[in-house]
Amino acid sequence: MTLGDLPWHFLRKVMALNGTARNTRLVHGATDDQETNEEQEVHIDYNNLSLSNMDSSSSLNPLDVLCAVLLCSDSFLQQEILSRMSMCQFALPLLLPALDNPRCTLMLWTMRDIVRKWRPHSLAESRGFREESLVLTAMPTISFVRLGSCSFSKSKLLNDILSLSQQHHDFFVHRDMESGNVPREIADGLVEISWYFPGGRENLDLFPEPIAVTNLHGDIELHWLQFSFLTEVSSAVFIVTESINERQYALLSSLQGSDTKYYFIFNCKIEKPEETLGFLYKLESVLKLDKLSVLMRENTLNHAQFVEKLQFTIGSLTESSLKRTSVADTAATARELGIRVDEDSEECQSASKRAAGITAEIKDVAKYKREMLRLPEDRCKKLAKEEKELCRMQWQGDTATGFQASQQRKEWLDLQAKCELTDGMVKFITGLGKLSQVETHFFLKWMKYHLGHIAQSNLSSLQADYEEKCHARGDDPQHRAELHEPISSTSLGVEHFMRGLGQFYEAECAMMKEGKKLKTQRQLIHLPGLAADLMLEGFPLELIDGDVSNIPLQWVTDVLTQLHAKLGGRSRMVVITVLGVQSTGKSTLLNTMFGPQFAVSSGRCTRGAFMSLIKVAENFRQELGCEFILVIDTEGLKAPKLAKLEDSYRRDNELATLVIGLSDITIVNMSMENATDMKGVLQITLDTLLKMKKIKQQPNCQFVHQNVSDVSAHEQNAGDGYQLLEPLDEMNKAAACTEKGIRKTKFPGIIYNDAEKHSWYIPGLWHGVPPMAPVNMGYSESVFELKKFLFEFMRRYSSNRPLKDIPQFSEWVKSLWNAIKHSNSTFSLRNGFVAHTYNQLFAKYYEWEWDFRKEMHLWGSEQETFIQNQPQAELDHVALSRLKDETWQKLQQEERRLLDCLKKYIESGAANVLLTGKYREDFIRSTNGLTKELRRYWFRKCEEALDSQSSPERLNHQIQGMNMKTMKGKAAGLLGHCRKRNLSSERDPFQKGIRIFCEECLRPALLDYVNRMLGIKIVGNFLNSAQAIGYGNRSIFQFWLLTRLLKEMNFDGYVKYINNYQEFAKTWIWTHLLDHYKETRGVEDLERELLSTVIKKITDALENSKTQTDFLGSFFKYLQRDLVMSRDSLARMQLIITKNSNRCPSAVQVFLRALEQVFLPALEQTILSQFKDLDVESKLSSLPLKPEEEIYKRMFGCGKCCPFCKVPCEAEGTNHKIHFASVHRPQGLMKPKRVFSPCLAHGPKLDCSPCCSGWLIRDSHVHVGYRHCFCEDNNVLRCRSPADSSYKTSSYWKFVFKEFNQQFAREYGAKPADLPMDWGNITQEQALKSLEEAFKGAISLPGQNWLQAVQKKPKIFP
Repeated sequence: MTLGDLPWHFLRKVMALNGTARNTRLVHGATDDQETNEEQEVHIDYNNLSLSNMDSSSSLNPLDVLCAVLLCSDSFLQQEILSRMSMCQFALPLLLPALDNPRCTLMLWTMRDIVRKWRPHSLAESRGFREESLVLTAMPTISFVRLGSCSFSKSKLLNDILSLSQQHHDFFVHRDMESGNVPREIADGLVEISWYFPGGRENLDLFPEPIAVTNLHGDIELHWLQFSFLTEVSSAVFIVTESINERQYALLSSLQGSDTKYYFIFNCKIEKPEETLGFLYKLESVLKLDKLSVLMRENTLNHAQFVEKLQFTIGSLTESSLKRTSVADTAATARELGIRVDEDSEECQSASKRAAGITAEIKDVAKYKREMLRLPEDRCKKLAKEEKELCRMQWQGDTATGFQASQQRKEWLDLQAKCELTDGMVKFITGLGKLSQVETHFFLKWMKYHLGHIAQSNLSSLQADYEEKCHARGDDPQHRAELHEPISSTSLGVEHFMRGLGQFYEAECAMMKEGKKLKTQRQLIHLPGLAADLMLEGFPLELIDGDVSNIPLQWVTDVLTQLHAKLGGRSRMVVITVLGVQSTGKSTLLNTMFGPQFAVSSGRCTRGAFMSLIKVAENFRQELGCEFILVIDTEGLKAPKLAKLEDSYRRDNELATLVIGLSDITIVNMSMENATDMKGVLQITLDTLLKMKKIKQQPNCQFVHQNVSDVSAHEQNAGDGYQLLEPLDEMNKAAACTEKGIRKTKFPGIIYNDAEKHSWYIPGLWHGVPPMAPVNMGYSESVFELKKFLFEFMRRYSSNRPLKDIPQFSEWVKSLWNAIKHSNSTFSLRNGFVAHTYNQLFAKYYEWEWDFRKEMHLWGSEQETFIQNQPQAELDHVALSRLKDETWQKLQQEERRLLDCLKKYIESGAANVLLTGKYREDFIRSTNGLTKELRRYWFRKCEEALDSQSSPERLNHQIQGMNMKTMKGKAAGLLGHCRKRNLSSERDPFQKGIRIFCEECLRPALLDYVNRMLGIKIVGNFLNSAQAIGYGNRSIFQFWLLTRLLKEMNFDGYVKYINNYQEFAKTWIWTHLLDHYKETRGVEDLERELLSTVIKKITDALENSKTQTDFLGSFFKYLQRDLVMSRDSLARMQLIITKNSNRCPSAVQVFLRALEQVFLPALEQTILSQFKDLDVESKLSSLPLKPEEEIYKRMFGCGKCCPFCKVPCEAEGTNHKIHFASVHRPQGLMKPKRVFSPCLAHGPKLDCSPCCSGWLIRDSHVHVGYRHCFCEDNNVLRCRSPADSSYKTSSYWKFVFKEFNQQFAREYGAKPADLPMDWGNITQEQALKSLEEAFKGAISLPGQNWLQAVQKKPKIFP
């Protein structure tokens, strides 16, 4: 190794995060040939340099090597070097001396990439933290300089000050380090800077808040410019010296007026003590020194005690109101002093202004993303998910679901049509397209810094808020996902702008394909070329959109095509991917090995997948057999915020399938702390590898076990690994039985893997506890060993099989992604016994659900009544808030009651077979969904009740629906009836007042009460009658409808049922209700019962109020939650009673007797007579609570219909994971034209092929489990549904189709279908038996008996 090798040695070591990078002593003895060969190889082993044959005279000081490397590097390499040095906790150059002049450079730009996270003591209790850009963080700066010569090392003293006693680290290079004693050649005048960041541990932290410490190498007399800079920017300056002479005194005197605090550190033996002390005395007034400003290394203090003294002094400074400055703030001082600032170049400043012009507009990140980037993530996510579901449906059979596909395309086009370039995107594209290569690089860096600063300013508070709310709400996965949404929505980086480019580009391509935009109108055709240029510059490209789990195929394909063209067609590559649990260091591992720029900062966990292109040196390409290495970094599996959501396992499987399928080498990264997560990752890996093996894709897997530190880790973890693999072997054998073409074999045989050679045990990244921990040497060395092995493996790999170039890789991405979208793992929801148990439980659940709804309706009615009885002045926002709180408490009470009923039913043993795992959760989710539904409904009702409180007008409005003419006639009859009793004369004002009170107050209140309660009563009455058998569950309801349709054989009925099921079902229920109550007169009985109940309440209220002073006021309070009464009428009646009490002390008794004996009985009879005169339809139509709506809710469920044949979902509850229908129907029975198969010669013809829905269905219909069939031709991956001999279309719909083939054709404007001959032999009886077979698990009685119970009700067809 020669002097010329030392910079490369330093560079490679520091890029590998190796703590020995600053060891610069030369090794002699290697021949020139050996040196040449080693220099050519990327994996040269600098970790094992021999310490023999060292010659210190031919070595270089580490600081000289650092300065030389930086002076020979461009701005971007300088950034990368300092970022790696920061991770190693090396001090960084702040002022870099020039070679040929005294000017130095402030290294501001080179530190902008560094972000640090810490926990100040002020946030220790809340467990919060701060995360900021290093150059933007204002903090006290403490500078250490040397005046004259010094017998001890200032840099070593600083290392001791910044290190914990049990965790020493060399932040600064000092004379006792290897080669530190070699005289400096170019590094004199270098100012280094290091930092101390607390971790929130008061007993361990040296200082409670962050501080910066600078160190000037060299005598301040020779480097007065650097010293002047430090005195301007520092909070305090410590001058290390052993004497002060007259010349030095004069120099120091020039600092008079400085607001910086100065300290002197003297060695125990001061040279010329009298002279030094004299000048020191003179400096007291000049530099405002006090007795604490002079620190002496006395003989009575050992080194550790002296260090503690200095730490105490610095700690005292941080607690005072010293000036705080950031590195960025120092740039102004540097310019004033003539010091060059590294980011003052024209290219850098121009790029900065462009980036600032974009980011200055960002006030609200979430809003900016929606409006300026046009990234409607929710809708994109929904459409991407629907697209996958559609693909799975389409490829299930040979018939494409044209209508659904068309709708999907329409929604995408609608979304994309709105994607007009915004001002922010125009500026971003301009920044990429019109700048030079260097300026573009600067522009993207500035964008990253500005956006990072915006995100970091909110991150810590959002995460603290997230943790607090999660703790308060418990471990509900949906809640955690919702609470984490603000953190996700405020994440904004360059990748979002690049994602926006892809979306705008895809939108333009889609518009062009649909003919909505001409080729000549394209504005974004140049974007793939720009992205390809960025990939060549080392910027990662997003492969999978992490927010919507989707690949923008057109964008990715076109970028790769441009990349291939720019490379002149020479683009063979090895693909290396990483897979593992979130936050296990995957990105850091790749960055350390290959040097890409994958994001690793806190709060920016990788989402989706990013790919980065690594260029292979010319002289190394022949050996590796490739021109490039493509490194793919992926989102972590089993992310804590997503792990419990229902689609998380599918998301993980899709990601694993893609990255393993694309790779030549997959690094499976696992953390040894969590064996459960390890097993989960291995399970997903196994599932994917089984698929890959079938298409002869067998990537190599390297298993990396991180955070392993014990020296016997390999042996111990090898044993643990075999224990972990044992159950996976069993899983593999079971999977092999179901996967055609896979032989039973052990897990390692599935992968191109040697368990001994391909397992790596890597220590944790940090040596100690962050934020002050450096990178672990063991980590760097272990990663380097892995890297060496990978290069050696690539040599062998490329010689045994051909590598893909970019076009082949691009095609493979498309095929693999299409296969993933079309794949499915549908499983059977129920067998016959489970179905019976499931339906039995839901019959009980329906009862509990109605009890819940009924209780809320009754309670809500009381609240509405109470509100309408209150003065307007008392109904403010406070009242609304209180009412909502009471409503929520009531809802929670009823939810607990329902869940208690469920628990008791389960514990009774009636449903234990069913209620295990996810089935039990179906009912809990349904209950939670019901509570949310009712919460929304009743909160809205509360607001409406308070907004529209106006009792008389409301009552009058309601009464109008009860036939006002009839009521007025009956009111006259009431007066005549009272006269016949001969209790009073019309001339008696008291009796007249009572009559008016009954007429204006009680009668409207009674009518309102009956009207409000009647709907609730009807629902309960109907569901408890024999007629409710048809509404036992959704499958029964469907069976009932279909049997009645079959019996009626009414074509119009079938058309309505098929094409407008919701209207059909509601009409059915409405007609059934009318028929039932017209025949039974049951409504009158319910009215009589309700009226009797409320009059009894009035009588009780009168009795309880008669002894009260405020008689009617007390009466009102008793009834204010039952009856809406006119306060004016009550007041008038109270006035009449008071007046008559003066001449008749028993006026209250007279009033009571008149009401109870005359007016109330007469009023009851009058109202009942009035009710008799109204028909049932009028009564049911005017009810505020519609019985047919409440019953329909039971049958409605999730409300989803099969997107292909429109059959309604029968799965119980509203929040089920899998939709279900017992019988699907042929697609030709549906109205939309797009379901017809085109007949090119003769126009459209009805399609009799079965529905190819991805919904879960019974054996009576098509098998929906997908099989993956991989064509051998070009290894193109495709999915289709194989022929299934067990498939049997329902005879029911065959019969209906053949009976009405001509009518359906006329109805839909098509030609009749060509039906199979055997369909003509199906009879109506066979159709009915087919239906009974399909629904046999749902109906509790044998089919014919069950039919007899309901066959007379209803008949709704003409």
